[in-house]
Amino acid sequence: MRTFLIIWLGQFASLLGSELTNFAITLWAWEITGQATPLSLIMVFTQIPKLLVSPFAGIWVDRYSRKSLMLLGDLIAGLSTLSLLMLFLIDQLQMWHLYISGAINGLFGYIQGLAYSASLSLIVTEKHYARATALGSVQMSGSYILAPALAGALYAATGLTGVLSIDIVTFGMAITSLALVKLPQPPEQPTKPKTSWSSLAFGLQYLWVRPSLMALLGFWIVNSLIGSTIFAILPAMVLARSNNNPLIWGTLLAFFGMGGLLGGLTISVSGGPKRRIHGVLIASALWKFGIIVLALAQQTVTKIGTALMCGFCSPFPESASQAIWMSKVEPEVQGRVFATQFLLTQLSSPIGYAIAGPLADHFFEPAMQPSGVLAGFFGPIFGTGLGAGMALQISIFSLCGMLLAVGGYSVRQLRSIEAVT
Repeated sequence: MRTFLIIWLGQFASLLGSELTNFAITLWAWEITGQATPLSLIMVFTQIPKLLVSPFAGIWVDRYSRKSLMLLGDLIAGLSTLSLLMLFLIDQLQMWHLYISGAINGLFGYIQGLAYSASLSLIVTEKHYARATALGSVQMSGSYILAPALAGALYAATGLTGVLSIDIVTFGMAITSLALVKLPQPPEQPTKPKTSWSSLAFGLQYLWVRPSLMALLGFWIVNSLIGSTIFAILPAMVLARSNNNPLIWGTLLAFFGMGGLLGGLTISVSGGPKRRIHGVLIASALWKFGIIVLALAQQTVTKIGTALMCGFCSPFPESASQAIWMSKVEPEVQGRVFATQFLLTQLSSPIGYAIAGPLADHFFEPAMQPSGVLAGFFGPIFGTGLGAGMALQISIFSLCGMLLAVGGYSVRQLRSIEAVT
């Protein structure tokens, strides 16, 4: 796993820098606008380019050097962050600049991520699949632990300038780590698709004749819609219910990261559940339950404990699901199949991101004001005033997510996916 670990370290540095920027940008945007919609729009503009390029990305990953594609992704993302820094230094940074930057980073970050995930099965042996994907969760969790405290201190001392500068340096570290290793390419195929649409058609045909993979795909399509509506407004809810105190949001992110780190390390050491589908469904249900508790909690200590529990559960669904996909799909076609999987899974995400902010700003928040139409019934549970409507909205969608995960056991193709050859 030497090659994997070298790449992992460089990408961890880059991810840490990106999370520093994401945290600082969230604070800056909330201070400027005071609304949930601009925060959710950043996610919309980040997601849409990924979907547009998905039909093309799979064939690129299967045809071209995966190392070159990963290097390109880091380079473009670094230049995008540099542009934001320059705009901020001349006092010209506006919200629409963040939308454009999100679109660029989302596009090239997706290409890089697809090239990376399609290379994993050639870098590590099958017995280490779950560990390798879990270490990817450790990356995210570790960045959640370190980034909030660092970003909070840097933002208070230097504003966006210091945060964006560090992010640019971490992109350089990621590029250096990639330059040091040799990434294997899959074996040459007798016939290659001539167009991106034939690549997409191949992925669709491949999945269509495999009902178990279609069932797993269907679960993630609905789960992505639910998850996007939750996470689009979660930072705004926490800031609104803590008097715009970034320390509370940063602390919750840090404990979420600690839990994720513990969960990722648990999977890395144990290899994950023997039946990986349990890791997908049970952990997903627990995750959503924790979000409901977080929305209801009034005491900071309860929020921290809940964030720790949610974080611990968070690596299990993605790691287990990715291990299933890697074991079921041949390495030489993973680029095209994974691109199709991503396209179909994520089609619902922009819808969730797009509706979450307006729903919060124009319905749930007004409805949960002291004289709002929902305050009489839900007020004793969620309270009233700023942030209460977002807490109710998040709880409703989280409950739907719990029901989806538990209901997954009633679908035979999904329940027994690992028994299918």
